[in-house]
Amino acid sequence: MATVNIQQLRKHYGTIPVLHGIDLSIADGQFVSLVGASGCGKSTLLRMIAGLESVSSGTISLNGKVINDLSPKDRDIAMVFQNYALYPHMTVAQNMGFSLQLRKESPERIAAAVKETAAMLGLSNYLDRYPKALSGGQRQRVAMGRAIVRHPQVFLFDEPLSNLDAKLRVQMRIEIRTLQRKLGTTAIYVTHDQMEAMTMSDLIVVMNAGRIEQVGTPIEVYDQPANLFVATFIGSPAMNLVDGVVLQEAGSSVVLIGDQRIDLGRRIDIPTNSPVVMGIRPEHFSLGTTAATDFSLPFTVDLIEPTGAESHVYGRYGTTPMVASLPRNGDLQWGQQLVLRGSCEHVHVFDKANGLRLA
Repeated sequence: MATVNIQQLRKHYGTIPVLHGIDLSIADGQFVSLVGASGCGKSTLLRMIAGLESVSSGTISLNGKVINDLSPKDRDIAMVFQNYALYPHMTVAQNMGFSLQLRKESPERIAAAVKETAAMLGLSNYLDRYPKALSGGQRQRVAMGRAIVRHPQVFLFDEPLSNLDAKLRVQMRIEIRTLQRKLGTTAIYVTHDQMEAMTMSDLIVVMNAGRIEQVGTPIEVYDQPANLFVATFIGSPAMNLVDGVVLQEAGSSVVLIGDQRIDLGRRIDIPTNSPVVMGIRPEHFSLGTTAATDFSLPFTVDLIEPTGAESHVYGRYGTTPMVASLPRNGDLQWGQQLVLRGSCEHVHVFDKANGLRLA
């Protein structure tokens, strides 16, 4: 197994910078997701780890050994691609065993490894089929099997589920995570889907414009976003944001939103009258009675999205768009005037000037 250490990694194409000094440490056996919007540099970073892209500066180390100049085949890293990259003229067994064949392993060793991996992936009955005779999920399993059969030190996944339908994506992410835990192999997984990152990862790396915005466990990134970008990118529906002002009072900081005073119960390090952005997640709104620590916001309903157990209710606080995740309620109507209740303990506060989290 392996640790991966990345220090001050930079990548540019000509004069165009793509990665800006990436620092990241991945422990042995961790499942780490690189998540961010398209074009943020996550796939480029993955390809640099694999050796498919050159390093402009900085280092990539595997178990303490710098691998910048090693060819992909010498890195003992296996990659699973978005488009499966199976050889159409080869059977499932031949596709899975091809890397071992290139290593000049014996036919007996290849057959045994393919058989073992196929049983693990539920592919034993498909070994003689060609890729065109397989479903999307089966092709993805073959691509995974081709990586697993090598027993690499690190698995790399580049958006492997994006071509699958929603139900199959859920099934496959469970299978991938279960397999990775069983094998204990370090895994780095690229996705633009923050739900995949939240449900699969030991550690999430949130990237934006070639930089790392935050590294943490899924709960840390969700409950304590480092800045406004992370706050709005992680979570579905996204965190609600409202402009306000901080007032420093005796023993406590108060966020003033319109005529609402939100006492944080502690002081935050910012001068009084500073502009801030208050954040609250949709699930932390309710229509219940007001407790002593609650605040309320008038809200106009624009759209109701039933999801089964609850509804996402989109609307406006004044001119500010907001969304609340509320228990299913058939009485809600478009244009209805509501009062949303929020608890002060669930409020996030960000510095409006630099976007950094204050509380």
